[in-house]
Amino acid sequence: MEIRVAIFEDNKLIRDALQAILNGTPGYICTGAFADGNQWLQSIKRSTPDVVLMDIEMPGLNGIEVTKQLCGTFPEIKILIQTVFNDSDKIFQALCAGASGYILKNDPPHKYLEAIIEVYNGGAPLSASVAKKLLGFFSNKNVMLVQPGNTDFQLSDREKELLRLMVEGHNYKAIAEKAFISYETVRTHVKHIYKKLHVASRSEAVMKAIQQGLS
Repeated sequence: MEIRVAIFEDNKLIRDALQAILNGTPGYICTGAFADGNQWLQSIKRSTPDVVLMDIEMPGLNGIEVTKQLCGTFPEIKILIQTVFNDSDKIFQALCAGASGYILKNDPPHKYLEAIIEVYNGGAPLSASVAKKLLGFFSNKNVMLVQPGNTDFQLSDREKELLRLMVEGHNYKAIAEKAFISYETVRTHVKHIYKKLHVASRSEAVMKAIQQGLS
């Protein structure tokens, strides 16, 4: 089965390159490539994607606005923000709008492909550097995600190991290889980690781990 991907990107060179990479890689297919999000509803209905690669800066509606509207209408579609911006305000706005993950345009093609399959499988691609910027955003805004302290979350040694790998920015496949366990076992452990940390996403788990010193 192929993962259906739609691209919203105003730079034609980048848009064409992403389309070529997706269509040239087994397991992926680009079902639509659009220069802006002004007709996003028609574009989504026409391309019926599983995952959307969303640029932030586009003419007309920007990617954050499109993400918010798209998530409200098609909550089952996963959105991966891809941009040159690496500042915490943009990241925070995108994730609050409903994006499932965040990737920078200077990341290599294989990182894009890994992020797409991870978000498709319910993960939330977010590198450690991005997570730390988000944590800095909350600190600067005087927002406390959790009360710091010596809370015992009852994480097993294996769960602590996987959480550390998540903080380092590894995707589920890489974590499985490093921990010598299967991909599905990683997903099971991650669900347990979320439950114990009282979080709902990878980004929240990583931020909580950094803030609490769990990693």
